[in-house]
Amino acid sequence: MANTAPTTEQPTTGFLQSEGMRAFLKFLKDNGTLVALIALMLIFSFWDEAFFTPRNLTNLARQTTIVGIIAVGMTLVIIINGIDLSVGSIVGLAAITVTLLMQSGVNVWAAILITLLLTGVLIGLWNALWIAHYNIPPFIITLGMMTIARGIALTLSDGGSVPVTNPVFGEIGGGFFSVTVSTIVVLLILGYLLFSQYQDLRQKRQYGITVKNQELITGAVVTVLAGLIILYAFSYRGLPYPVAIFAVIAFIGSFTLQHTKFGRRIYAMGGNEEAARLSGISIKSMKIAIYCIITTLSALAGIMLASRLNGASPNLGNMFELDAISAVIIGGTSFSGGVGTIIGTVIGAFIISVLNNGMSLLEVPTFYQLIIKGGIIILAVWFDVLSKKKRG
Repeated sequence: MANTAPTTEQPTTGFLQSEGMRAFLKFLKDNGTLVALIALMLIFSFWDEAFFTPRNLTNLARQTTIVGIIAVGMTLVIIINGIDLSVGSIVGLAAITVTLLMQSGVNVWAAILITLLLTGVLIGLWNALWIAHYNIPPFIITLGMMTIARGIALTLSDGGSVPVTNPVFGEIGGGFFSVTVSTIVVLLILGYLLFSQYQDLRQKRQYGITVKNQELITGAVVTVLAGLIILYAFSYRGLPYPVAIFAVIAFIGSFTLQHTKFGRRIYAMGGNEEAARLSGISIKSMKIAIYCIITTLSALAGIMLASRLNGASPNLGNMFELDAISAVIIGGTSFSGGVGTIIGTVIGAFIISVLNNGMSLLEVPTFYQLIIKGGIIILAVWFDVLSKKKRG
């Protein structure tokens, strides 16, 4: 009988099996959207050196704010398994309304408030009336409102542009905080995020949840790198006012979804609307609130866009609904409802802006850009379907 030497397992000490590498790979898996954003920025930086400059990054951030603000509201709508196709037309109508009001002598802040009420809250109530009380599919109602709002904008402006020269109004969409103030703000936010990650780690360990140090380190490194990129971008002229407004809206939206009763009800409605109704949630009231939020945010986006352009045209906001929906879906919100985060949507909005900005720098024709963005939406929905099948 032949003797066989005992086999001994070799320890897996290779680089790919190290704790740090496993934590890094887990981070990539859990943050695919962020990785995609970084990859796109690297690709466009390689193709055109003008992309990764403070001036272009600042412009990129400013461009993101308009669609990003709309996308925050769209996230809430899609989580409850709804849709709003009227947001782009509301942007154009709000821009025309606020400029016409100021031309007629109305005070800047009064004009903004009136515009938010008329083109934001009022249209939201109209949409919600049909959706919540008469159970008309939101696709149909908002598609109709998309046409109505665009028609009203064309009528009010006689099909032409409406200029505005008010310097106070121009500052809303075109002003900047100083570089010093911007640096202090970014550093404070960076410190808060790092502290929050540390607190989250402590809380998980108190409840007996195993969290490896490598995961904390990976998250901290990514946060610091993001902060450095932001500081580099805003070294051009400082933090733009629209970016600050967008950041505040995104923070409020994220906090509301994650830490309030209103947010929990939104997820409950998206998961199972009938079960949410039986548990005591007022479905009609929630839908009214959510559709008013998205239309008001769209009106705000239109006001900010008119401020940045020092005027308005009735065609402003054309196809913005496509970009907003793309940002939400790319950010991980499920089209079937019940799943989604504002943070994911913000990253998705930046991906859309990076694509638009990068393709414009590379002089990609507009019709090719539409094809590419449409294909991205299809891929994002496909991945969503695949992930559901995998979980099922």
